[in-house]
Amino acid sequence: MIFESLSDRLQATFKKLRGHGKLTEDDVNEAMREVRMALLEADVNFKVVKQFIKTVKERAIGQDILETLTPAQVVIKIVDEELTKLMGDTQSRINMSPKPPTIIMMVGLQGAGKTTSAGKLGLALKKQGKRPLLVAADIYRPAAITQLQVLGKQLDIPVFSMEQGTDAVTIAKNSIDYSQSHACDVVIIDTAGRLQIDEKLMKELCDIKSEVHPHEILLVVDAMTGQESVNVAQSFNDALGLDGVVMTKLDGDARGGAALSVKAVTGVPIKFIGLGEKLEPLEPFHPDRMASRILGMGDVLSLVEKAQATFDMEEAKMMEKKLRKDEFTLDDFLAQMQQVKKLGSLDNILGLIPGMGGLKKQLAGQDIDLDGKEIRQIEAIIKSMTPKERANINIINGSRRKRIAMGSGTRVQDVNKLLKQFGEMKKMMKKMKKMQKGKKGLPNLGGLGLPKLPFMH
Repeated sequence: MIFESLSDRLQATFKKLRGHGKLTEDDVNEAMREVRMALLEADVNFKVVKQFIKTVKERAIGQDILETLTPAQVVIKIVDEELTKLMGDTQSRINMSPKPPTIIMMVGLQGAGKTTSAGKLGLALKKQGKRPLLVAADIYRPAAITQLQVLGKQLDIPVFSMEQGTDAVTIAKNSIDYSQSHACDVVIIDTAGRLQIDEKLMKELCDIKSEVHPHEILLVVDAMTGQESVNVAQSFNDALGLDGVVMTKLDGDARGGAALSVKAVTGVPIKFIGLGEKLEPLEPFHPDRMASRILGMGDVLSLVEKAQATFDMEEAKMMEKKLRKDEFTLDDFLAQMQQVKKLGSLDNILGLIPGMGGLKKQLAGQDIDLDGKEIRQIEAIIKSMTPKERANINIINGSRRKRIAMGSGTRVQDVNKLLKQFGEMKKMMKKMKKMQKGKKGLPNLGGLGLPKLPFMH
């Protein structure tokens, strides 16, 4: 999980501060020492850390304590604001041309995920109603053109390529004419990368730039390379003049120092982040939301947006009616679970909910599978049941349980556990319904003996 170690350190530091009624200058200095160490360990550029600590300290010590906040909350608020500023203050968007096509050049070193990012960016723009065209201008890496064509087919986005031997500048130039004749309003050019920055690579990129005059030059960097990705961004920016950064594999780096350093060092904003290897759209980068996540304050807006994009609202309304009428079956439970699964791993979901960091650690401590192994087991058990069994769990006797366990490759104990938990969940729903009818408001779930989630031991 991105920023996990930094987030843990900062939250522990602020927890100590909350124990003080009134903060002294020494308290602030001690807290800033901890924050400084946490940022350096997260691989944040040391010059960035130095300036960040200086700014926060000046603001914290000179701050008039607001009546509505405790001194510790003031410090947390300042750190939140300065982290947001460090990463670019506001979301930086793609510069769309008023006269189509908008030309986007994807640049970067080999292995950063440039070709995949070109496809994911195309998908993100397609979801916004654009008609993107992917351009295969990486003529050096074996199978780069084929990879882009396969991506284009999977995403249903057209790919422009030319016969072997054509130079990259000609391919880029001809793709613009092709886009105009095929009503494509965004052209995404996948350029060649190298294992390291060299003169030949930069000359070719400069030639493409002067030929097609892109509206956006986006550098794709691998977050897992840490400070090296910031150096790469600096070199590409000096040579080409970048408009934005796409940071890939951000979920694979628990430190996240590159994301905190790149804007401050280069002045180039992070526009998108890539999480995971699945073909999902690139996510817009929101500095304020990321700062909230780092400080353990969650990111409810992103969770709501994910839910809106993922959930079938009609299906959700039907589920609600079934819950009210006590007609909720294992089929409905499976459908609901599959919708939630689309939001991502439980680990990620908890990271977006304020105050859930502690629960996440608690779950990890109980050796609970956060990546869906047990969820897959539940799916297998339910799918091994007959429609009648799913509709009414009361008919599932001993012999049926044995058959279901064999069919799902699980043990009878696993089947028993699921049935017991589903039964408890239905009882809890009945209690909630009664209490709501009695106009007592929502009940205290803890007092109802809330059952564990089905994927918990």
